[in-house]
Amino acid sequence: MTHTPTPVEVAFALLREGRMGDAESLLTRELQAVTDQHGEGSPAWASAQSDLGTVLLNTGQHERAVECYRRAASAAPRDNESHKDQLTYRLNLGLALRMAGRLDEAEAELRRGAEERLAFYGREHAGYAFGLEPLADLLRRRGDLAEARRVTEETVANFWRNGHERVGTALALRAALVHDAGTGEPLFPDLRPLPDEVVEQIGRAVAETDPSSMALLRATVSILEGRLGRDHQATLNALSAQANLGRDLGDQAGRVEAIERVLASYDRQGRPEDALMATLGLAMAQGEAGDAEAGLRTYAEAHERADRIGRPELRSQVLRNWGLALKEAGRTGPAEQRLTEAVAEAGRGADHDTAGRAGVALGLFLQHEDRLAEARTVLEQGLAVMDPLHPDAIVGRSHLGAVLDGRSCGCGDMPETIAAAFRDFVITRLPADLLDHLDVTIVDGDFKIDVSLRREPEESELARLNEVFQTALAEFRGRITTRN
Repeated sequence: MTHTPTPVEVAFALLREGRMGDAESLLTRELQAVTDQHGEGSPAWASAQSDLGTVLLNTGQHERAVECYRRAASAAPRDNESHKDQLTYRLNLGLALRMAGRLDEAEAELRRGAEERLAFYGREHAGYAFGLEPLADLLRRRGDLAEARRVTEETVANFWRNGHERVGTALALRAALVHDAGTGEPLFPDLRPLPDEVVEQIGRAVAETDPSSMALLRATVSILEGRLGRDHQATLNALSAQANLGRDLGDQAGRVEAIERVLASYDRQGRPEDALMATLGLAMAQGEAGDAEAGLRTYAEAHERADRIGRPELRSQVLRNWGLALKEAGRTGPAEQRLTEAVAEAGRGADHDTAGRAGVALGLFLQHEDRLAEARTVLEQGLAVMDPLHPDAIVGRSHLGAVLDGRSCGCGDMPETIAAAFRDFVITRLPADLLDHLDVTIVDGDFKIDVSLRREPEESELARLNEVFQTALAEFRGRITTRN
């Protein structure tokens, strides 16, 4: 039987493609349709509010997510199922408040939610522990380690007694608290009674619970490797998290070692595309560790791997990264050769963004070599096939502006380019007759917006206007500091 995706499933598919605005618009329309059909305060309305809140939360729009969850939680339950849903909305409200930095309110909502769960489920039910776990995590983040440990121990005992798989996330939180306390006690209890899938879940949860602790990550890798094996995906994921943390902490040697272990596993398993991606990560890590020659040798190895796989998109990606590394090493001749080959390979494939990224990379190289006419042609061709909101497209447009001004350096005005993209994003999502003018500039690292309207907006249009601007801010704030 064919599964028809729900609106929220489609929205998250759009998010995975980087289409934040489209995902939000889809669920905004769904909310309006549900409201028209079932009315405000209905269970369906509360569910749609929650779905929209989840998308907003995943796009960094925490304050708007808070309001969606608050509205969802305000709907009076009509039966047992809608009462359960309300408890979920209350929990999500507390999490959104925490992510928004409103910790006092978050603690109040999570405590209220835990009390409501206790009354609804009873102390022995796993549904009660679902409300305790996020409260314990918040208490830890607030520095109340003793209370956090007490609540966590109750959570672990509840899930363990009920045989619930969520004991894995609770044990990960407990391990982080033991690590914080520095008492020297074992980070984990005896995990032998737990099934493999729960031990696997512990690995995932540790990376999410405490991504700043190398000691905790290493201990988790050791447990996963001993229990599940060195080639299990949970072990490899934990090693990848260790590599990422090594980059953040400046432990480049540890980062390189972790990637090498992942790469060796993919080779043992005969997973060539995964091995190729690990090889690219290793080359980048070696370069950032100061061993440019090792990085370039690894890029050459990646090229051989991509040739064996035979996909032009992968060959283009390798050639582009290799060319950029050669350019960074001052080897302009080989760099141009690889970047030109990247464009040609991308042209043999069907991925437009890969082709656009290769064109932008070569165009920037030509610009910096003062070959402006060639740079203009290559940049225009690359930008023509890219999603205009792709970060590389924004960088490319900025550099193209510099080329059109006859400049081989300075790389254009990135803030002006980002502001123009912000303006286009807003205009295309509002009624054509609503805006009189919209000026967007970047001042002191943030957007300054000057907008005037042609007419008095309806209440729904005013709400839409605010939503579009909030979405645009979430979409583009992270790009203000982008440089290439």
